[in-house]
Amino acid sequence: MTDYTAVITGGNKGIGADLAQAMLAKGWNVISIARHPGDVPGVEHVICDLSEPRAVADAAAGIAARHQVTHFVQNAGIILPNLIEDARPEDMLALTQLHLASALTLTQAFLPAMKTRGFGRVLFNASRAALGAKTRTAYSASKAGMIGMARTWALELAEHGITVNVVAPGPILTDNFWGIVPKGSAQEDDLARRIPVGRLGTTQDVTRAFMFLADPDAGFITGQTLFVCGGASIGTVPI
Repeated sequence: MTDYTAVITGGNKGIGADLAQAMLAKGWNVISIARHPGDVPGVEHVICDLSEPRAVADAAAGIAARHQVTHFVQNAGIILPNLIEDARPEDMLALTQLHLASALTLTQAFLPAMKTRGFGRVLFNASRAALGAKTRTAYSASKAGMIGMARTWALELAEHGITVNVVAPGPILTDNFWGIVPKGSAQEDDLARRIPVGRLGTTQDVTRAFMFLADPDAGFITGQTLFVCGGASIGTVPI
């Protein structure tokens, strides 16, 4: 089926690239917005730095002019870890722009087509860290903000057939994870043992959650946060 068009921020690698492949396999058109192109065949790549508001606005307008977007996934993100003594106000501003403000600009551009069609799926990639995690002052704040913003949008957009939901992963084996926890290290093994299900997550684990919420038949689910964390959100598994 090719009458669905999905835009994924950060669709060039990690979770975003895996999700792009899953959507392509459904026959959907897929557009990635990222600073660098990826290598997933069939994806249209829009090069854009989401930390630059003007660049985001231009990219949003260009995509909306070329495509009738039905699905938008705000997936791109960075962590900027620091203990509170070293956390910086500029990090808060940077992650607010990257995780929240860019999502607002892009969603605003895609809403007219969704409303005209009477159908849309808006999805956020948040984090278990929204519940709190050491060294995550800016990251946790912005990811928790995603949950609040999604709930607000869900109320505003439900009457138009547009659902808004959040996937909140726990520790997932991606470059972001390995940028903090050395790959193949004892620290990685220890963290896996402390996850209730006994392992770390994969990009496929997260993709399956996104595809469930992105499904056209999932229209009775909105304003929800689905933790894909192996049970880490139940207790405390610091990372």
